[in-house]
Amino acid sequence: MQQKPVLALVGRPNVGKSTLFNRLVGTRQAIVENTPGTTRDRHYADVEWENRVFTVIDTGGLVLGETDDMTEQIRIQAQIAMQEADAICFLTDVLDGVTPADYQVADLLRRTSKPVLLVVNKVDSARRHAGLVDFYSLGMGDPLPVSAERGLSTGDLLDAIVAVLPEMPPEEDDSEAIHVALVGRTNVGKSSLLNRLLGEERVVVSDIPGTTRDTIDTRLTYEGQELVLIDTAGIRRRGRIEQGIEKYSVLRSMRAIARADVTLLVIDASEGITAQDAHVAGYILEERKSVILVVNKWDLVEKDTYTLPTFQEKVLQQLKFMPWVPVAFVSALTGQRVQRLMPLVTRVYAERHARIRTSELNQVVRDAVARSSPPTTAGKKLRFYYATQSSGDPPNFVFFVNDPALVHFGYRRYLENRIREKYPFEGTPIELTFRGREDRE
Repeated sequence: MQQKPVLALVGRPNVGKSTLFNRLVGTRQAIVENTPGTTRDRHYADVEWENRVFTVIDTGGLVLGETDDMTEQIRIQAQIAMQEADAICFLTDVLDGVTPADYQVADLLRRTSKPVLLVVNKVDSARRHAGLVDFYSLGMGDPLPVSAERGLSTGDLLDAIVAVLPEMPPEEDDSEAIHVALVGRTNVGKSSLLNRLLGEERVVVSDIPGTTRDTIDTRLTYEGQELVLIDTAGIRRRGRIEQGIEKYSVLRSMRAIARADVTLLVIDASEGITAQDAHVAGYILEERKSVILVVNKWDLVEKDTYTLPTFQEKVLQQLKFMPWVPVAFVSALTGQRVQRLMPLVTRVYAERHARIRTSELNQVVRDAVARSSPPTTAGKKLRFYYATQSSGDPPNFVFFVNDPALVHFGYRRYLENRIREKYPFEGTPIELTFRGREDRE
């Protein structure tokens, strides 16, 4: 749950930033934890080197002085990465030598207060190594030669990187707490909801130093259960001038989602599910986190007998990739139904850690196969030997079959539905893994 140091790769276009990014996160010593980026021009991944873990950011090529929309957005993305970073790798290309664009980037980096490592890429021969002397003219210190494509000297670069990155602060032991992230667009009422949650009876509140740069996590106890609420900045709507800032907000929410056990996806009842809400829901599913859809501002909606079930049916149709998500209708302003959220969070958390006995699971599989036989492919029929739950958090079920290639997506979904009929795993994704006969123990 600690905030890892951040390194940004910055430079003009076509100097090999993405190649270096892939090399850094793909070395044998590296443990990689991919985090889906919100744009194609900025990506994040975690790297471990010499028992130090840091996050590296790949950015688009930085072009200063041009004003077209695409260049401007790439520049915004790179500048955001530099603001977020603890240190910066300024990447250049020995084949091109020092260019006017490199001087512009160097001038920009000199105005930051961050440590900057000058990295010269494509240095894979003695002749090219001799070209390093030209890069002293940038005034950024000693150039560090690498060949990202061939992997030459990347170990030395990693040594230099960890030397300038800050140490992570001691981690407070909150391993027994349920981590709950509140995510959503701006103006959907996340802060008001957080305040309401903290004002409930039987809740003892204390502050925890923020584990991200943009939030203060809050620890609380609810009926004996420790929780950590992770608040996030709002995700801005698409199409606004601050498009780069909007994307940065999505990134911050992604980090909160990655740290959470349960996420509260807060939407505005008066607007329903937007494309941005659906994107965030997709990120939650990719991270395999439990989720509760919180429909806030329910007090603003005119109601009749059918309003609530109709609204719920509509939003679940828009989130059809997670039909198991529970929906809570609340008003943070008035406090309506907010008291139901904490019991729902603890119930969903328990479902996330629930386990099914092997005998019971295999009975579910036998009943499912009896109800609907697996389809036959090229004369071959899928056969099940046995199934077991290999893990929880989130639940993972392993099915041993004659040939995993015979498992169609539709039949996989059918098995998941049959499992959920008996064991709902409310609000929690479950994973189904199929192994062949040779994998049986």
